[in-house]
Amino acid sequence: MRALIVGNSDGIGLALTHRLLAEGWQVTGLSRRAAPVGEPVVVDVTSAGFPEALAGVGAVDLCVYAAGVGELLGGDDFAAQTRALEVNLIGAARTVEAVVPGMLAAGRGHVIGLSSLADAMISADAPGYAASKAGLTSYLLGLDAALRPRGVAVTAVRFGFVDTKMAKSPVTPFKISPERAVDVLMRCVRTRPAVVSYPRRMAVVTGALGPVLRTAARLRRSR
Repeated sequence: MRALIVGNSDGIGLALTHRLLAEGWQVTGLSRRAAPVGEPVVVDVTSAGFPEALAGVGAVDLCVYAAGVGELLGGDDFAAQTRALEVNLIGAARTVEAVVPGMLAAGRGHVIGLSSLADAMISADAPGYAASKAGLTSYLLGLDAALRPRGVAVTAVRFGFVDTKMAKSPVTPFKISPERAVDVLMRCVRTRPAVVSYPRRMAVVTGALGPVLRTAARLRRSR
């Protein structure tokens, strides 16, 4: 079995690469920096060379989009927010565009995208991150509805805080390790659900507070 992981030089992507290799998968990874394992290809998902790099990978049974960035909004500099949208959402869409036609031709395949429980919120602190994850979850669920009847499953995995460089908040409730995140992903590989939200306790909290937080954000902006 052959897997492609986009964003596997560290964090969840690297931990997943190790796990898949241990279970006998052949793994190709695309990242800005070369991963220390698997078959690394160095490329930025926002670069003009990214589609060509994807095309060079060939057919895969599993594609996991684990690339992600997120920065706090700083003053009048919106570049980091734009990059969050480019990496977290547009990069995933470009990956789907390149990889899924081959899966459809084969009549089988599985795409997993790492989203976030932040997709339920409007964030004044990191608007680009929250918006990109909201868009990613919506896109993945729409793709699953369209593609699953044709043999290709699409899974949106909505994680809370994971102990990686992305967890920049001073408060990180229910934080899990990358290895625990990989346990969740490997269950997804086996069962191919449309969506998984983990940890469940945090999913319940964010689901319940989402409308409150959205209202608070609107009131904050209107003052």
